[in-house]
Amino acid sequence: MGKSPEEEHPVKACGWAARDNSGVLSPFKFSRRETGDDDVRFKILYCGICHSDLHCVKNEWGISSYPMVPGHEIVGVVTEVGCKVQKFKVGDKVGVGCMVGACHSCDSCENSLENYCPKMILTYNSPYYDGTNTYGGYSDHMVASERYVVRIPDSLPLDAAAPLLCAGITTYSPLRYFGLDKPGMSVGVVGLGGLGHVAVKFAKAFGTKVTVISTSLHKKQEAIEQLGADSFLVSTDPDQMQAAMGTLDGIIDTVSAAHPLIPLLGLLKCNGKLVLLGVPEKPFEIPAFPLIMGRKMIAGSGIGGMKETQEMIDFAAEHNVTPLIEVVPVDYLNTAMQRLAKADVKYRFVLDIGNTLKAD
Repeated sequence: MGKSPEEEHPVKACGWAARDNSGVLSPFKFSRRETGDDDVRFKILYCGICHSDLHCVKNEWGISSYPMVPGHEIVGVVTEVGCKVQKFKVGDKVGVGCMVGACHSCDSCENSLENYCPKMILTYNSPYYDGTNTYGGYSDHMVASERYVVRIPDSLPLDAAAPLLCAGITTYSPLRYFGLDKPGMSVGVVGLGGLGHVAVKFAKAFGTKVTVISTSLHKKQEAIEQLGADSFLVSTDPDQMQAAMGTLDGIIDTVSAAHPLIPLLGLLKCNGKLVLLGVPEKPFEIPAFPLIMGRKMIAGSGIGGMKETQEMIDFAAEHNVTPLIEVVPVDYLNTAMQRLAKADVKYRFVLDIGNTLKAD
């Protein structure tokens, strides 16, 4: 018989966990390991609620194990460091994103792409090196190897910094890698949710001309006036789509629901790139001709390595790129999840862990 989560490690912890695929979360006591030589321990102050948390607590991807403490957009203040830690000290503002481990010897790891390591260890719902399950940021404190901790600059508000550790790096990385970060380029962003609105902000900070592509006309005003987009396309309007054919250098597609890609390919210039960030339940069907006629590319992108994640955080601080957030208390968590499922949030929920998580 294995040990209970409360007994696996010596340091007591508390948080909120899902016990089954109902997705309902409730207070949960567990334990975290002692601070190792290379570890940073920090008090969690805020944790973003990512849409993947919702998928995981309901086991919609078929990979969930319970009890599960979600959360991979985690920020706080360092309380203890191991004797070999070089980059951090007690009192520093820090964050942990989607991963806490990797093999450190494959090509991906050696090229600062730990996020593509076949043995990447996720921040929650993943077996750690010692065989115990990882628990995420809907909890009072966190311990992680310094390799997987980023520094949060003082100019970034901690609550708004949290979603950058997933939504931020997920959109920054493809803009950089696929060369859609040059001033004057024309970049489309499909979907104006948690990912999409951050993609707009980063693309604008790079100096590109941004077109938001959405099925929802009512989002036009906020896309242009609040987020700074240059134009807005209603993807279900054939006349608008036809008029915009061949005008975009690249498109960042953040939508996770099934949607047609052929009209989006039509918006691209020759050599244009359509980069998928969302994960629809059904596979796409792609005819070859729209790709061949214009040497166009469909690509995908996941988060980013640790080096790039720190680069993204520093860029966000320098250019004042912050997500639009709704800060909520921990006991609002289940309601927040229900609202997130209905896309009823502008644009990211952030849990106020430091002020509202109670140990009892």
